[in-house]
Amino acid sequence: MNTLRQKKSYLPWRRLVVLAGSLCLSVLSQVVVFASEPVSAEPSYLLGPEDVLKVAVWKDEQLTQEMVVRPDGMITFPLIGEVVAAGRTAEDVRLDITKRLMKYLPTPNVTVTVLKVQSYRIYVLGRVLKPGEYQAGHDTDVLQALSMAGGLTPYAAENDIKIIRRQQGSEELVFPFRYGDARKGKELQQNIVLQRGDVVMVP
Repeated sequence: MNTLRQKKSYLPWRRLVVLAGSLCLSVLSQVVVFASEPVSAEPSYLLGPEDVLKVAVWKDEQLTQEMVVRPDGMITFPLIGEVVAAGRTAEDVRLDITKRLMKYLPTPNVTVTVLKVQSYRIYVLGRVLKPGEYQAGHDTDVLQALSMAGGLTPYAAENDIKIIRRQQGSEELVFPFRYGDARKGKELQQNIVLQRGDVVMVP
């Protein structure tokens, strides 16, 4: 009898544990779904290859499409054909599409949304813990990029770091970066915001 009573006394606690576990799983699943939702880019963001767009035309499902900016910077849209996307904002693309659709629709109501920002890649190479390609935000600076790469190795020349930037139709630009000074809060103007395609080289 005593054993039976002890077992019965544990049942409410077991139920509480099961309920608590279910509640935790429910909360975690909601957090995961929330974190996986795409975040739209700022209005001033300039599009680039591999960015994912959604172009919607009100009351016309056939003209509402998701598309990826091609390596040549273009997208293809029904009726109007090729549209330049790279180097322009989503609003610029929207105005261009709206203007060209007026030949086929009386008053086209167009929206362009950036679903995924995938073109803003930078490269951190040399004596860092995790060299490679990184997808970064358009306001990532040198210190943040080095942090993304795990920091410098013990044998890195911390005051001889260089940022290499390619310019279309011109030579490469090289910006020096002295990590030792920046770490001490000196010469912080050298901690520049990186641009798409910049290479941070740590010798």
